[in-house]
Amino acid sequence: MRLANLAGRAILIRDDRAIDVAVASAGRFGPAPRDVLDAWDDFAEWVAGAEFPRGDEFDASELGPPVPDPRQVFAIGLNYRDHADEAGLSYPEHLVVFTKFASSLAGPHAVVELPSDFVDFETELVVIIGRESHRLPSLDAAKSTIAGYAVGQDYSERVVQLQGPAPQFSLGKSYPGFGPYGPAIVSPDEIDDPSALHIAARITGPTADAQGASPFTLQDGSTADLIFAVEQIVHDLSQVVTLHPGDVIFTGTPAGVGGSRGIFLKPGDRLISTIEGIGSLDNQFVAARSERR
Repeated sequence: MRLANLAGRAILIRDDRAIDVAVASAGRFGPAPRDVLDAWDDFAEWVAGAEFPRGDEFDASELGPPVPDPRQVFAIGLNYRDHADEAGLSYPEHLVVFTKFASSLAGPHAVVELPSDFVDFETELVVIIGRESHRLPSLDAAKSTIAGYAVGQDYSERVVQLQGPAPQFSLGKSYPGFGPYGPAIVSPDEIDDPSALHIAARITGPTADAQGASPFTLQDGSTADLIFAVEQIVHDLSQVVTLHPGDVIFTGTPAGVGGSRGIFLKPGDRLISTIEGIGSLDNQFVAARSERR
């Protein structure tokens, strides 16, 4: 299934049409996306046996973040071998974990304001949790708690992120719009192997023009290069925290981030981030407003 958020209501996307979950279930599930995640096992069973109407046409640009109000947002750093290689860093032996504050979350077509000239990009596979879990006993148990996957971008203002005396990862990565993800939660049965998905980011606009090609490929990798696979991430997080339905996990990015090459996002850029079998984000960038009321 593909579960998405349209105007704050949970929808199923089938044949590029929207089926309102609360209406189709006669109020049993929804209407808010997290309501659906809180009843995920029952919901998945209902979807497997239900008959659905054809659905309505909708504008994909109006989709919001699949779960707009997760209880927790986790992000995993330095989790691709080629990304660690380009950064000149050793592969971590344990998860490197930070958070993106929930106010940074946005939909797949978000227009993002750039607070400075040093905003970087990181295309990521996102995991959404479907069952409350703590101290999961095995990787199989961890895998069974995953409701689905989405495409995410971990935008970063590198000056704030790295200013001392200690790095401020969570602050530098939590400006408004710095956590777009979607376009939908794609259930595991639609993904053959989450550890073998092509992941890419391509850009048009001033940044591409400066590189002499439009579109210009910024990232082109595979989740096969993950150091900690998705079930390992879920398992290891659960040994410390309690995971809740609807929690969001950004799982890391492959090589090609801008900071390593001196490439940063500019007003007028348009970035398309894609993961095989899941979909794409389409973000445009504008200069930050100099005054706010």
